[in-house]
Amino acid sequence: MTRLAQTAGLNDIQQEILSTVRDFVDKEIIPVATQLEHRDEYPTEIVEGLKELGLFGLMIPEEYGGLGESLLTYALCVEEIARGWMSVSGIINTHFIVAYMLKQHGTQEQKDTFLPRMALGEVRGAFSMSEPALGSDVSAITSKGVRDGDEYVLNGQKMWLTNGGTSSLVAVLCRSDEGHPEGTAPHKSMTTFLVEKEPGFGEVRPGLTIPGKIDKMGYKGVDTTELIMDGLRIPANRALGGTTGRGFYQMMDGVEVGRVNVAARGCGVAQRAFELGVSYAQQRHTFGKPIAQHQAIQFKLAEMATKVEAAHAMMVNAARKKDSGERNDLEAGMAKYLASEYCKEVVEDAFRIHGGYGFSKEYEIERLYREAPMLLIGEGTAEIQKMIIGRRLLEEYRFQG
Repeated sequence: MTRLAQTAGLNDIQQEILSTVRDFVDKEIIPVATQLEHRDEYPTEIVEGLKELGLFGLMIPEEYGGLGESLLTYALCVEEIARGWMSVSGIINTHFIVAYMLKQHGTQEQKDTFLPRMALGEVRGAFSMSEPALGSDVSAITSKGVRDGDEYVLNGQKMWLTNGGTSSLVAVLCRSDEGHPEGTAPHKSMTTFLVEKEPGFGEVRPGLTIPGKIDKMGYKGVDTTELIMDGLRIPANRALGGTTGRGFYQMMDGVEVGRVNVAARGCGVAQRAFELGVSYAQQRHTFGKPIAQHQAIQFKLAEMATKVEAAHAMMVNAARKKDSGERNDLEAGMAKYLASEYCKEVVEDAFRIHGGYGFSKEYEIERLYREAPMLLIGEGTAEIQKMIIGRRLLEEYRFQG
């Protein structure tokens, strides 16, 4: 284990899990990540290895075949996986959010149907809020679910689905006006629908099309897609929780834990960037000595390490807050904001330390440099996080005059 990003107070089981995951990352992910990323190839063998480790069911309760671990344990595992290749952590994260939403909000029938197979990785999850013209304004969604007897008919176009092609269960947020009179606040007339489908692209079930992978600057390997619903019919009992009008709150609960996950990803990528930078600085010589002996480089390393430590501490705090049962939107927002910004800065400093070689695809830092920007956007931009943080601070520090 490295000196940085250590977590106090872990029990023996947590330490054993993290040791196993780190060993898997070092042996099975890091050696092939850059090659797979450059080919934009889905990491099938890596995913199968994660299934064998039980990571798809890490937070799913034991009664459904999972390991029943805490959000903290999960976040620390994600940190390790992202250190190897951030795309792999994305495959796990979307699955985890859907499983979490089912655990927290699903009916007993929905839990019994999906969670055991999700714990094994046989059913892979994806979730869908965003739309092509939506941005951060979730309340403005236009996709709609209309009741028709014992079914709902779904229509609309969704965007930015991680695992869109490889998933077999998608949690889709739609507007549903049934039982909600005209004038009802938009966030009170939304429903999360559980849509089962075949993995793949094209028409994956009648009325549901996954057009293909979106070509991205980074975050490759994992499939990011659109989702088009045109008269898609699903059973009425596939409304999450068995009721309408709760979808916005269910999704926000999932995104809240997802923000801890994104913070963990930022920590992992930043830690790997530091490792690459400090290693290269001791190998590269200029003016007769390793560049690590130049004060300017030592200053960079000091700043990078401090940011890695600070981001890790805030991520751990946010996870522990959620595990305690307390509200953690303030801590999760702070952790996501800080970790993603610091990740970008640490990666750029490692890139600068590499000099011209950092621009070469032969060096791993080139891949990290393209991956880090995604964390600035995923699960809410920095501006959204600051809005959440600011509002919560005003609640906590209300002026008494």
